[in-house]
Amino acid sequence: MSTVYETMYILRPDLSDEQVEQAIAKYQTLIQDQGAENIEIQNRGKRRLAYEIKKQRDGIYIQMNYTGPGNIIAPLERAMRLSEEVIRYLTIKQEVSEAAAEKVAVTA
Repeated sequence: MSTVYETMYILRPDLSDEQVEQAIAKYQTLIQDQGAENIEIQNRGKRRLAYEIKKQRDGIYIQMNYTGPGNIIAPLERAMRLSEEVIRYLTIKQEVSEAAAEKVAVTA
């Protein structure tokens, strides 16, 4: 059964645009290989952090929304935890209303 997830992660602010695109592509490929579908990625840009994290005051926010089985989260978060470019990450399971779930079921 597929579940809707949202992963928000913050990249170091000193990364070039090319490095940011490479990081986004890396994590997108990782979840696609694990069976994720309907992947939507939003680059929220550089923003000020609420508090200093790993000696950084700013960060580049990236949001990924996707559907997939629950076993895709562990490899994704492990890769982010081991990465030097990711400051923070958080994955949440989205609540889907019954009407939206029926709509997805009908279009699938």
